[in-house]
Amino acid sequence: MRASIALSFAAIAVAAGSGALVHESPAYAADAAKIAIGSKAPMFSTTGAKAGKAYTLNLASELKKGPVVLYFFPKAFTSGCTAEAHEFATRMDEFKKAGATVIGLSADGIEELKKFSTEACQSKFAVAQATPQMIQAYGVGLSGRPNMTGRTSMVIAPNGRVTFVHNDMDYRDHVKLTLGAVQSMAKANKG
Repeated sequence: MRASIALSFAAIAVAAGSGALVHESPAYAADAAKIAIGSKAPMFSTTGAKAGKAYTLNLASELKKGPVVLYFFPKAFTSGCTAEAHEFATRMDEFKKAGATVIGLSADGIEELKKFSTEACQSKFAVAQATPQMIQAYGVGLSGRPNMTGRTSMVIAPNGRVTFVHNDMDYRDHVKLTLGAVQSMAKANKG
């Protein structure tokens, strides 16, 4: 299965004007994300949680701080989603060093996400509600379950352009690949 994932990489290129590493891979047991590399990310406001506290999360405000890693995950407290959140939390200092903010998104309710933000995310980054409108706008619905997200990670540059997309239900490469994308973006912007 890992070999098929490696073969699924469709494109690696440098994003026009941003110098960011761009990578796109097709779906693995999920609908392919409909957001194209180079397109403007749909802006949104939703209810988020960090360290167990709910607040209004606004993508446009987050982008003013630098690049944003949005990662959609199917369900809080399932084994893959918990492992993925834990790995993002473990590597959060590296994301911050590259100037990136990480936001996890799922269709779970806010009470579940408040708990997930403290336990799996170790209070190191925000998780937020992916509304049906957001799931549709980003094209991250799970096949046969339109109100649940698949597993898709993307990097959005401060100008709102999507520079990286990885769409794969296997959680294991999402953190490594998104971190590589934001580190490449930071390196290109320094050069």
